Amino acid sequence: MNNIINILKEKKSIPLDQFINIALYDKKFGYYMKKNPFGKGGDFITSPLISNLFGEMLAIWCVAFWEHIGKPRKILLVELGAGDGSLCEDLLKTFRQFKNFYNSLEINLLEISDKLITIQKSKIDNRRVKWIKNIKEINWGPIIFLGNEFFDGLPIKQIYKKKKLFFEKYVALSNDKKKIKFLHKLASKNLIKRIKGLNLTSSGGLIEYPIVALEYLETIAKKINKFDGGLLTFDYGYIQKKNQNTLQSIKKHRYINLDVRPSHSDITSHINFKLFHKALKKNNLNVEKIITQNEFLKKVGILERAHILSKKMTFKAKANMFYRLKRLLDYREMGGLFKVLFAQKKDGKFSLGF
Repeated sequence: MNNIINILKEKKSIPLDQFINIALYDKKFGYYMKKNPFGKGGDFITSPLISNLFGEMLAIWCVAFWEHIGKPRKILLVELGAGDGSLCEDLLKTFRQFKNFYNSLEINLLEISDKLITIQKSKIDNRRVKWIKNIKEINWGPIIFLGNEFFDGLPIKQIYKKKKLFFEKYVALSNDKKKIKFLHKLASKNLIKRIKGLNLTSSGGLIEYPIVALEYLETIAKKINKFDGGLLTFDYGYIQKKNQNTLQSIKKHRYINLDVRPSHSDITSHINFKLFHKALKKNNLNVEKIITQNEFLKKVGILERAHILSKKMTFKAKANMFYRLKRLLDYREMGGLFKVLFAQKKDGKFSLGF
């Protein structure tokens, strides 16, 4: 917080996306740079931490995709933001059962937080796994990009439309210079042109512009077009068009106000999957229909797998597994709130899970 206050004392005000970037990713003070936010003792919990069946299903999907594209001698899997390393750990466990795939595999974990890299390395000791800090470091393929709650943590801009004018949300210091406040400034012509080009201005008074996520999608699309492969991503989000404020801050599994503890709490926004779909198609990729996490996991066979495993379990272990499964699949929880998107090269015909 002090770091943000010092920056604001110097700069007076900064756009919302810059504020989010500092609060989450500042090298010294950023939320993701200094702690492990995952799990019961952290601020939020993710699908891989709920059940290792999530990682197992994703691993099966990856092997099937590799087979579909002709079992290339080398395949690169890039996990976008590897969290505490749990998903990668689960993936490797399953991959080892598919010898030919495993022998072809290299994994790159895209991670900018040195703190999280240390945590990931404590779980993952495998010569097939390397760490990268920028997608531009990737120079071979085919590549499977895998994201779970990656895009929702990237900085966004918010623009308010009033009559025919557009105002961008900024962050400044309160009068006593101890807290932050939000204000609005006339949006630049360039910003208005960009949001109009993305057709974000047609309904409602508030527009969320995922500026960083769209840059990532463009880079990922270029890599897939050049080296072959695909992007499979899971995230909180919506399909129906709605212009509303989805920005939220989470601390100890509870929602708090965005201005209360910046750099000590997580900041996320919901993904506009229609916009992602459009952006990837514009970058020449074939995008499967967007579905819920419930539909995807069921189609890949998570229930069948659970029933096979349950035959050798005690009643207590079985009850625990199906309770966890319910959290992943329930439409009122992650099953419905999370959406899944898959993009591949334009001539790609792979559709497992969709």
